[in-house]
Amino acid sequence: MDVILLERVENLGQMGEVVKVRAGYARNFLLPKKKALRATKENMSHFEQRRAQLEAANLKRREEAQSVAAKMHGLSITAIRQAGESGQLYGSVSPKDVADAVTGAGFTIDRAQVQIDQPIKTLGLHPVRVALHPEVTVTVTVNVALSAEEAAAQARAAAPAEPAAEVEREDDEASEEA
Repeated sequence: MDVILLERVENLGQMGEVVKVRAGYARNFLLPKKKALRATKENMSHFEQRRAQLEAANLKRREEAQSVAAKMHGLSITAIRQAGESGQLYGSVSPKDVADAVTGAGFTIDRAQVQIDQPIKTLGLHPVRVALHPEVTVTVTVNVALSAEEAAAQARAAAPAEPAAEVEREDDEASEEA
């Protein structure tokens, strides 16, 4: 099934592109969430009429997301959980837990925006991506610990390693620009 994307969809395409997707993916995800339109002649002409308006709205949402991302940069949240002696959690830290903790830190996000690559089932510091906009993501550090004191100790232990990582990232960005 051919669809016209109304916004950027990761691993699929940019706004305005006509892409071929499976019928189920279009019916169950893209169309209900208003991320795409069926690629018919009527929809193509309707989209072309609204394109500038959609791009302006997308640009505004992206700028807002970038300003929030700048404020969220370096955010670290703490999740207190029970664990066994080996550091294995009794359960896991879910996207809802991360979203609630970030909301508690003063930022409003939904659990659907939290992207956990691998389940968080151990104590320690875990990077988690938060998609504020399809084109803007920020990494939040989740500090999973048994107690608040242990969480503070883990944060202090990781603090000296972070500035070196920042410098490496800046060097990588400078080499990419060149």
